[in-house]
Amino acid sequence: MHQPAPPAAPRHRTVQGPAGRLHLVEQGAGPLVLLIHGFPESWYSWRRQLPALAAAGYRAVAPDVRGYGRSSRPTPADAYRMLDLVEDNVALVHALGEEQAVIVGHDWGSGIAAASALLRPEVFRAVGLLSVPYTPPGGPRPTDVFARMGGDQEFYVSYFQEPGRAEAEMEPDIRGWLAGFYAAMSADTMPARGEPDPHFVARTGGRLRDRFPAGKPPAWLTEDDLDAYAGEFERTGMTGALNRYRAMDRDWEDLAPYDGAPIEQPSLFIGGALDASTTWMADAIDAHPATLPGLTSTHILDGCGHWTQQERPEEVNRLLTAWLASLHD
Repeated sequence: MHQPAPPAAPRHRTVQGPAGRLHLVEQGAGPLVLLIHGFPESWYSWRRQLPALAAAGYRAVAPDVRGYGRSSRPTPADAYRMLDLVEDNVALVHALGEEQAVIVGHDWGSGIAAASALLRPEVFRAVGLLSVPYTPPGGPRPTDVFARMGGDQEFYVSYFQEPGRAEAEMEPDIRGWLAGFYAAMSADTMPARGEPDPHFVARTGGRLRDRFPAGKPPAWLTEDDLDAYAGEFERTGMTGALNRYRAMDRDWEDLAPYDGAPIEQPSLFIGGALDASTTWMADAIDAHPATLPGLTSTHILDGCGHWTQQERPEEVNRLLTAWLASLHD
């Protein structure tokens, strides 16, 4: 019996985007699937999905989002507004010689994928969201919302707003900071219930890393994995990645015409049962039948934290490939 040949190895490329260079890694041939990473990550977050999607007959492409890795890093924080990141994704599709793609995102990548599908439905024919559910544009100004969270503590998103402040914590020891941050949100290493929450800092002189767990790394994170992430951020610094948070109020203004708008295309949601993005945003998941009328399935993975596709790669790969196949039925 003839066995299909394994997919060719992943290939690194750079293409031209609206703000300069966009670095991507691609594997496989077939319908295009864009895989958009979150914070603080890179294309490498999808290393376990690229070969699986390629083997299933798809052209899987994982870029470094603007500000990360080998993609360009414009200086102004406004250059990281959602409208610009959507246009980066459109430029990627066209640079790859395609007119349409399925887009899948994790963490901030989920928000970027959702905005891409909302604003450019003629390009993005379906959308998969990992860890962060869809919330339509609208509501109060984001920085006002985050400033009210935490009481006598400061929410991490507010902590990230002031240029240079979070960098001063992270950049003297990027490898150690990343190791702690990944552990703080992984199912097997996150702080136990009742311990200080690593999503918050003390308002006076606090640091996020003060609440990171010490000890063994999460099972999914090898020394080589940590080296891959740390090596990129040690080269680039953290500002490009943090500027996504600093553009949130600009997004709120830019996307006001889409207040309450649903995403109509076929969609998928996968979250971790132990992920704060899933538990804190349970109402958004409950609202998906209205906000994502094309939703085909929701999967909450028991015993999974925030790093969905890295903590549970085989399960995520199975869910993604089944969903992608259903788009052609």
